[in-house]
Amino acid sequence: MSWKNNINGFRSYLMLERNLSENSIESYVRDVNKLVDYLEMNDNKVSVKKINTSDLTAFIRWVAEIGMSASTQARVLSGIKAFFKYLILEDVISNDPSNLIEGPKKGLKLPDTLSTEEIDQIINAIDLSHPQGQRNKAIIETLYGCGLRVSELINLKLSNWYKNDGFMKVIGKGNKERLIPIGNVTAKVLKIYVDEVRCHQTIQKGQEDYIFLSKRGKHLSRVSIFNIVKELAEKAQIKKNISPHTFRHSFATELIERGANLRAVQEMLGHESITTTQLYTHINREFLRQSIISHHPRS
Repeated sequence: MSWKNNINGFRSYLMLERNLSENSIESYVRDVNKLVDYLEMNDNKVSVKKINTSDLTAFIRWVAEIGMSASTQARVLSGIKAFFKYLILEDVISNDPSNLIEGPKKGLKLPDTLSTEEIDQIINAIDLSHPQGQRNKAIIETLYGCGLRVSELINLKLSNWYKNDGFMKVIGKGNKERLIPIGNVTAKVLKIYVDEVRCHQTIQKGQEDYIFLSKRGKHLSRVSIFNIVKELAEKAQIKKNISPHTFRHSFATELIERGANLRAVQEMLGHESITTTQLYTHINREFLRQSIISHHPRS
C-alpha cells in the first residue's frame, strides 16, 4: 500500500477506534504528511515498509533546523509515532522505526520565535509620525512576511519588485536568485513607504534602486537593521532574545505549523537552489505563491 492509502487508513483508525476530535485527527495526519513532503523534497522514494530510523531522525532534525519550537517538534514526533504504531497494529510493518527516536532534549536552546501578537506589539511600537517610522514598519513587515536574511533585505531593489505579479526577486547566498511571493499586508506597507516617504528623499548616486534607504539616502547596513530591531523590541517590551533572524524563524514556524508545503517553505527560505527555468515557470510560481499566501497570517 502507498503512503496515501496508509494515511487514509490511519485517519479512519483515529476517528473510529481512537474516537478523536476532527481537529486532533487533522493534526496527526498533517504531521505524517509533513514527513511525506520531506521525503519527496529530498527525492527519497522509500516506501512505508522500508523507511528506517535514520530517515525519521533526519526528518526530525530538519524540523528543528527550520525553526519549529520544542513543543511543536514534540507534537510532530508524537504524530509520527502514532502513525507507526497504527502500522504495527495493521501488520503493515513488523518493526517500529520511530521507537528509538527521542524528542527535543530539555535545555536545548532553540531560536526564539515571535507570535503574531508579539509581531503586532513591535509594529505598534513604531512612531509613524517620523519618515523613518514608515520605513521601519516596512522593514519589519518584509522580514516577517517574506522570511528574508538581513543581507537579502538590505539589497532588495525596486527593479526586482514585480508589483503586478505579487513577487520580489531576491539575491541570496552564493548570488542565487529566487522569487518570493509578497502578501497583501507587506505589499501595502511597502507601497506606502516607497510612494509616500522614500520618493521625497535625496538619494545618493548609485543608490537609486535600493528599496530601504538611510536618512542620508544610502542603502541601509546590516548593523542598522539589527539596531532597528533591537530598539523596537525594547519599546514593545518583548523579553525574548530578538534579532532580524528571529523574524525569519517565526515566518517558517508559522507557515509549517499552519500546514504549508515544506518544499514551498524551503524554496522561500532559499535553503535550496532553484534553476532560473523553475523560477519563471507559471505552475511553479503560482504553486509557491498559493502555498505561502494561503498559510501566512500577513496575507
